[in-house]
Amino acid sequence: MQTPLFYIKNPNILATILLLKVNKFLPETIYLKILYRLTMNKKLNLINPVTFNEKLQWLKLYNRKPEYTMMVDKYEVKKYVAECIGEEYIIPTLGVWERPNEIDFDSLPNQFVLKTTHGSGGSSVVICKNKETFNKKNAIERMKWSIKHSDTYAHYKEWPYKNVRRKILAEEFLKTDGDLKDYKFFCFNGSVRLFKVDFGRFVEHRANYYSPSGDILPFGEKICPPDFTHIEVMPENLSEMITLAEKLSKNIPFLRVDFYNVQGKIYFGELTFFPAGGVGAFTDEKWDIELGNYLTLPK
Repeated sequence: MQTPLFYIKNPNILATILLLKVNKFLPETIYLKILYRLTMNKKLNLINPVTFNEKLQWLKLYNRKPEYTMMVDKYEVKKYVAECIGEEYIIPTLGVWERPNEIDFDSLPNQFVLKTTHGSGGSSVVICKNKETFNKKNAIERMKWSIKHSDTYAHYKEWPYKNVRRKILAEEFLKTDGDLKDYKFFCFNGSVRLFKVDFGRFVEHRANYYSPSGDILPFGEKICPPDFTHIEVMPENLSEMITLAEKLSKNIPFLRVDFYNVQGKIYFGELTFFPAGGVGAFTDEKWDIELGNYLTLPK
């Protein structure tokens, strides 16, 4: 809980919190215009959107296809991905439950991951590395919170999440020697133009962007700034991940496709239509325009 002084110094944050309180009473377009102003500190242009973040807002409102709901559902999307690129890229499912209290912990192995089918971010994920020391009660409470409070549609008006059936999913734990690394591919109409790699999540969260050939790009995000001194050794199967991402994003204006790469084996992570809710400021605004140039809106 922040102090009153914090909100006095950060009035936009307070205004955003208050906006969430009344979001049910506002038309989506009005809500997004206010949210964009508060988070990006500028007016949202929906008549002639130019930047990447502006175009993501436009897509929220005017590019709604029923299959998008299935594609953001953490459980249902697995069938779609398996049919598109192959079952071998899917993290095995250990169980699915309607309510947190129904989770059958006895049926789960010593290590596993719990997540909600509609959630986004770390608050909707629980990792168990050892069942003997695992706090089941805390895990159930975390899942209850996510089921009740995590609402990407309400917060960012990301339409695909609106009708996702809220369940709890248990997956196999991916073992790795270091941090579990994922590669986030930005696909524009089925073509990968760049990708992002996060690092230092539990120390000092940073993220660098790269070209499809693995060259570092001179920009990043304000919320997790780049570190151009960081050396990222690209996996030998980088081109395979790019090919898979392009298959999954074919005929879609924009889609971010995430993969884990564990000791040379590729696992599908998730599909994201609106990174950072379409209000993710870059360290250099010209890249917001550059990415916007990549994104051709449907008529």
